[in-house]
Amino acid sequence: MLYNVAVNEWEETTYVPTVLGKVLLGGIFAVLLIGAVIAARTYRKKQPERTEAAGGSIKQMTFCAMAIALGTVLSNIKLIDFPFGGSVTLFSMLVISLPGYFFGVGAGLLSGVAYGILQLLIDPYVLFPMQMVVDYFLAFGAFGLSGLFASRKNGLTKGYLTAVAGRYVFAVISGWIFFGAYAWEGWAPLPYSLTYNAIYIFTEAAATVAILQIPPVKKAFASVKKMTLS
Repeated sequence: MLYNVAVNEWEETTYVPTVLGKVLLGGIFAVLLIGAVIAARTYRKKQPERTEAAGGSIKQMTFCAMAIALGTVLSNIKLIDFPFGGSVTLFSMLVISLPGYFFGVGAGLLSGVAYGILQLLIDPYVLFPMQMVVDYFLAFGAFGLSGLFASRKNGLTKGYLTAVAGRYVFAVISGWIFFGAYAWEGWAPLPYSLTYNAIYIFTEAAATVAILQIPPVKKAFASVKKMTLS
């Protein structure tokens, strides 16, 4: 048995991974992390600014793992916590977008899904199997879309906003289909989901973009990217 069925404090029927389920998720997490490193190496080899150096795989695995771990920690530092899910965190979305920006879409997508699995292991909230796929795999995997602008001018800001937009789309789908019963009085499920998810996602995004425009911050991220590709 990979999961147990339980009733939470709100009298909702939820699915909670068993020990065997957690072991399986841990194995998938490891495979995704290795896949992210392979994708990162492929991307790195295509970059004209790279230099040959030993230990590249270790550096890339360390960076992806640190981004996932730090993003998880920051996701629990909630500046604003909303009652029906979602929160404004301390730049966790930015951190999870970094593997894509540094190592391309492939590494970013795999790191994002790995982050979703870690969230599922730590604090699962699963009411429906497909909701788990949308909320934990697709929504968090969308942070890898930051890699679409990895080589562009102002690529971090553009990539981050694209990643956030991807997460927003899947959050809206989840809220519309699976959590429409929580819609505010007088609101249809879709407008409710569009508004509710926009409040916390775009609030954090706006604050993050403002920070990214500060010249020393922009320069610092550019330096870190150059280091990861060397």
